[in-house]
Amino acid sequence: QVHLVESGGGSVQAGGSLRLSCAASGKRHSAYCMGWFRQVPGKEREGVAAIGVYSGPYYADSVKGRFTISQDIAKRTIYLQMNNLQFEDSAMYYCALPVRCATLEVIATLDSESGHWGQGTQVTVST
Repeated sequence: QVHLVESGGGSVQAGGSLRLSCAASGKRHSAYCMGWFRQVPGKEREGVAAIGVYSGPYYADSVKGRFTISQDIAKRTIYLQMNNLQFEDSAMYYCALPVRCATLEVIATLDSESGHWGQGTQVTVST
């Protein structure tokens, strides 16, 4: 099994910054990436960024130049530094694995058809 724990969300004014973390434990999927996704109620989930031991980083066009994904391989942790946050960035942010980096899609595994997801962390940006 895989266990993912996110942290670092919060409320910030437009133009501000936040840093999210996601620590993984359990079964490894080293051939694939870990990624960040976000979802607003009533809208489809959106891939934000992904990175792997051998791949990435990859970003959605909407966050390029503002967000930076990084990783600590030894700690099995990924980070998402979010700068110049905008109102449109407000969402619940989730980390997930395994992810196909280039397409920001979560891949089904033998033990989970929908991949593995954390519990989510809320990011709220006020104008």
